Amino acid sequence: MIEIVEYRDAWPTRFAELGCHLRAALGDVALRIDHIGSTAVPGLRAKPVIDVQVSVEAFEPAAFRGPLEALGFEFRAANADLTKRYFRETSGPRTHVHVRRAGSFAEQFCLLLRDYLRDRPAEAELYGERKSLLAERYGTDRRAYTAEKSAVVWELMRRADGWAQARGWQPGPSDA
Repeated sequence: MIEIVEYRDAWPTRFAELGCHLRAALGDVALRIDHIGSTAVPGLRAKPVIDVQVSVEAFEPAAFRGPLEALGFEFRAANADLTKRYFRETSGPRTHVHVRRAGSFAEQFCLLLRDYLRDRPAEAELYGERKSLLAERYGTDRRAYTAEKSAVVWELMRRADGWAQARGWQPGPSDA
């Protein structure tokens, strides 16, 4: 079942703790460590999964796989998204780590969407409502849910691009 829940105040604290562990384990390999996804936007309904983006210079897993596995994350080599290396927790709270090349479109996409939704609470509220409706509509059909949600995300990104252009948006400092 696709689960969308109300925003939880514990999510930033969970990320902060995790970010400290990731920073200690990865050191300079991680150029940035950021809380991304819906749990990174105050007030936004979300799947109860903390998404973390680790930005790296070298995209080969040898630089970061060992430290992430030592922290309890499993490398998902079969991930179909070739713009990232993907890790999931093996136990404990649901957390996903997305390793992306620093400065890449994929890295910037996640940061821009997050920052736009943080700055536009009404947009975040509408997005949360839409995700809840899609979760109800598709139940356990993750592919259908993701496909329809992607259309909503691209519409948000169209508006986020205009917002970014008007502000001269640049990513702020790393979250951890």
